[in-house]
Amino acid sequence: MWDRIIECVPNISEGRRREVAEAIAHAADGPGCKVIDLSMDPDHNRSVITIVGKPSSLADGVLALAKKASELIDLNVHRGEHPRMGAVDVIPFIPVRGVTMADCVDLSRRVGERIAEDLGIPVYLYEESATSDERRNLATIRKGEFEGFPEKIAKPQWRPDFGSAKIHPTAGVVAVGAREFLIAYNIDLATSDLSVAKEIARAVRYSSGGLRYVKALGFPLAEKGIVQVSMNLTNFKKTPILRVFELVKREAEHRGVMVIGSEIVGTVPRAALYDVARMALQVRGFSDNLILEERIEDAHAEDALSEDR
Repeated sequence: MWDRIIECVPNISEGRRREVAEAIAHAADGPGCKVIDLSMDPDHNRSVITIVGKPSSLADGVLALAKKASELIDLNVHRGEHPRMGAVDVIPFIPVRGVTMADCVDLSRRVGERIAEDLGIPVYLYEESATSDERRNLATIRKGEFEGFPEKIAKPQWRPDFGSAKIHPTAGVVAVGAREFLIAYNIDLATSDLSVAKEIARAVRYSSGGLRYVKALGFPLAEKGIVQVSMNLTNFKKTPILRVFELVKREAEHRGVMVIGSEIVGTVPRAALYDVARMALQVRGFSDNLILEERIEDAHAEDALSEDR
């Protein structure tokens, strides 16, 4: 395995045509760059793609993905529950092994510049890569969505960081940045009443007085006849998944509604699930050493080290 690894998690505005989503995702595959997950959501009409790679290889893979998305997705005919402003809506880079956040910021800026120059798609830098505090929050950048961006991008304060102040006619604009691990976590409710999901989202998200490091919205899942609290958990170490689940469940029960399931979109650090086990089971002395696979990996690493000596 590579000594230096960065994760990239592009979100694309296509969650219904599998052949299109797969073509876009696997455009990124190549030496030193591998797609490890594709999660599609037809109600949101959005897919989350997880790529891992060496810093030296990831830029080319992500650029190839963005190019394919701009060829296969037309936002003029796109409809879905999730807010979006681009065919590739957001491209975050996350440090995994042997790299720093500064390395990811540098990579995000190089990729953003190439997307603007090679594909003609305006780019906004966000989170750790942002050029101003106003642009750190993705939701702030995306406000107005694809339909409202022709007017928004013409305003001096919303001139893109890379590219011209004119949206791509079918691919819109894209946010590129660097951040820590984010867990996309959704909880389904046994009701079709959207107001219930929106009320619970308001109670849970930090911006309206809820849990720190939680962003939440309420969405209808028309095909299932239910609603969903859709969340981004931006620091699972300080706000664990189980704490979020328990609060949503309690808020739902107060409204006479049952939680009928939850889902993790994309991939998740195993430490986040270990936290669930630690909190739910209250195991004394819980540590990674209790996990068989962890012990096996440690043994393999020791063997490999001794062979290199």
